[in-house]
Amino acid sequence: MAHPLDGVKVLDLCRVLAGPFAGRMLADLGADVVKVEPPEGDVSRAFGKRPESAYFRQQNAGKRSITVDLREPEGCELVRRLAAVADVVLENFRPGIMARYGLAWSDLSARNPRLVMLSISGFGQDGPERDRASYAGVIHAETGVVARRRTPGGGLPHDIEISMADTVTGLHGVVGVLAALRLRDETGLGQHVDMAMIDAMAFSDDYLPNEVAAARAREERRATGVAERADAGAEHVRTSPNEIIDAPGGPVIVMGEFKWIWKSINERCGVTDPTPPGATIEEKVAARRRAWHDFHTGFATREDLLAALDRANLAWGIVRSGGEALASPTLAHRGSVVEIDDPEGPYTVTRAPYRFSAGESSVRAGAPRQGEHRDEVIADWLG
Repeated sequence: MAHPLDGVKVLDLCRVLAGPFAGRMLADLGADVVKVEPPEGDVSRAFGKRPESAYFRQQNAGKRSITVDLREPEGCELVRRLAAVADVVLENFRPGIMARYGLAWSDLSARNPRLVMLSISGFGQDGPERDRASYAGVIHAETGVVARRRTPGGGLPHDIEISMADTVTGLHGVVGVLAALRLRDETGLGQHVDMAMIDAMAFSDDYLPNEVAAARAREERRATGVAERADAGAEHVRTSPNEIIDAPGGPVIVMGEFKWIWKSINERCGVTDPTPPGATIEEKVAARRRAWHDFHTGFATREDLLAALDRANLAWGIVRSGGEALASPTLAHRGSVVEIDDPEGPYTVTRAPYRFSAGESSVRAGAPRQGEHRDEVIADWLG
């Protein structure tokens, strides 16, 4: 089966994660993604002990690599020539850097009106904070994610452990590129996609509207002189709606507020309500929590426990370590983990999640060595 983006040429000038993540998705969809690296290479190559770190290999599998020194006029001109025959250019420099090298959208589109260019930055190309340096943690803090990660017992909040703002932005960047290519099919003209990480994260945070509504309600109460409730300050703090339980073979997460968990095991598994007559709300909750604990600790095997959770119609997940995660039977069934043959030894990468009924998405090669494809790219693209 054909890849949906077969024949699409992508010039990838990105570094580290948000931009390379977008390029990696386009590569799995069939695009010819050429990674342009400086003489010192993408900094993420060194995020490990090998010449190509696992981090770099994951984000750049399936791409070709050329080395170009943008500090030299000839290097900038080579990039302009490649962009003149490209369908897409990806870049995640700080706003203004591309213009410094004569590679701004206005420069490249003048030579290639059909070009689609994706620019990823923290705060957008033209806003009041456009010049700020940005990484995922900065955006997590600016969009409220960090504030919700409060340490039990007080103390400062902490960031999440994955670069969600980077990958979310890369994903939305690909959506923007595909939409722009679709419009180009109709009009013959490309366009510039300005993707700000702060926009992508604000759009993707499912709880942010609740926080905004809670803040507005507090303002309205203050404006009307209504007394602040004792718990109002905690309105915007999201508690994770789940239970992590100790189970045979290791912990299991059970999703749902406790009210739903109790209702499910009471009605579907016959767990008797132990609440004494006249009990207060606190006593009722405590009694039902003891019954829930006795229920989930009463199974000799993990299989019996999971079968009971299924009978209760509760969503559950095995708490796997990072190393165990790729052993998921579903990932194995879907071919999501791909082993790459490499002279230094085999390694694994994960495949983009697209599965088509009449198309292909695949990892077609490992991550490139720096500058590995210089001659063949120039021959293929520039003749």
